[in-house]
Amino acid sequence: MAGDRSATEKILNVLRPYASNWSGTLGRGDVVIPQREIPRLIHDILDALRDATERGGEASELEVFQLVNDCRRLPSVQEQVQRLRRAFLVLKR
Repeated sequence: MAGDRSATEKILNVLRPYASNWSGTLGRGDVVIPQREIPRLIHDILDALRDATERGGEASELEVFQLVNDCRRLPSVQEQVQRLRRAFLVLKR
C-alpha cells in the first residue's frame, strides 16, 4: 500500500545520512551511527512513523482501488470488511 511505501521512505530518509560510505550502502543495510546520535535518531524514526500512521487524512483513490482490488480475492465478505477496516478508518454517516 502507498502508506507503507511512504513510511519506509521516511525512515530511509532518516537513516540515509548514516549510510556507511566505505563498506556499503543503505540499500544493503550498512549504517554507522555514532553513539551520541542514537537518542535523536530514535526520536526522528518515531516521528516519521507517527506521521505515516496518522489516520487524519483521506485515502487517495489509488489506495482505495488497490485495497478493494486485493480484497476481491478474499474468500468471504466478512474478511473483506475486516481488511478494509484495518486499512482505513470507516465512518458511518
